[in-house]
Amino acid sequence: MSRRPLLLALALLVGVAAIYFFLVRDTAVAPRVSAPRAVATIGSGADAIAVTGAGEVVPWLPLPEEPGLPLLPLSEPPKSGRLAGPMLQQAHVLGAAPVALRPYLANSYYGESGVDVETTAGIELRFGDDSQAKKKWKAAAAVLADPEIVELDYVDLHSPSSPAYGGSGHTLPPSP
Repeated sequence: MSRRPLLLALALLVGVAAIYFFLVRDTAVAPRVSAPRAVATIGSGADAIAVTGAGEVVPWLPLPEEPGLPLLPLSEPPKSGRLAGPMLQQAHVLGAAPVALRPYLANSYYGESGVDVETTAGIELRFGDDSQAKKKWKAAAAVLADPEIVELDYVDLHSPSSPAYGGSGHTLPPSP
């Protein structure tokens, strides 16, 4: 019986192990786990349930106490565990909100013009649909940060390149 095939198989195995150890191992993808981020709630108080920006209902996710998250107008979470339709659009818009503005968001609803987000100061941000949500948030931040605007009722963000705003019913909250 010849040992040559056995030695060739052993040499091949050692070669593959060496290639893995010296070339592949250092460039391999390392596993990483990240928890979903809550952007809104369904319900309030002890009964509040977290919702992610992708529209997933995550009942096990702990909610921050302060500042609170915007409230979605649902009396109970969907049985499927995922939002759909106008509620999903609201979750997409809230998920795209800049970190600096999140403490100032009170609730979201779907009005005549589409997704509306109300700030804690009572200012209505009118997004329309969830398309270009990040651009619309940048436009909203620019209007809210304008030092010449001290009071307003709404910011219309349907066209993020030229947002419209008006009213004088609400004072802007102080900068963080």
